[in-house]
Amino acid sequence: MVAVPPLPVEERRPGPPDPESAARALGLCVAEVLTGSREVDSIARWITDDVHRHLQHRAAVAAHARSIGRRSRARPALRVGSVVLCRPAPGVVEASVVVHTRSHARAVAIRLEDWHGRWRATAIGVL
Repeated sequence: MVAVPPLPVEERRPGPPDPESAARALGLCVAEVLTGSREVDSIARWITDDVHRHLQHRAAVAAHARSIGRRSRARPALRVGSVVLCRPAPGVVEASVVVHTRSHARAVAIRLEDWHGRWRATAIGVL
C-alpha cells in the first residue's frame, strides 16, 4: 500500500458579522445623512455605488427643503427603534429599521448582501 496525502482542506473565510447590528448602525447612518449631520461618503464602504448615488440625491433634496423651510439647524436626536430581519437567500438579509426623532419616525428598508465577508447595502429605501 502507498500512503496517499490528504486532500487540502478548503480555506473558509469567516462569514459577515451579525446582520442586526449592521442594519441598526446603517439605518441610523442613513437617517443622519438625510438630516444633514453625516456625509454620504462616510458610509461609502458599506454601500454600493448605486446606493451612494441614491443617497446623495436624497440628501441634496433634504438639504434644499431645510434651506427653504424654517427648520432648526440643530442636530436632531436620533434613536433606533425596532429592527426586523428577513433572510430571502443565503448571504442576503433584508432589514427594516425604525429610526425615531423627537417628532416623528422613519422606516429605513435595507438589503444587505455578503460581500467578501462583510455586509454591504445593495438597496436602501426611506419612508
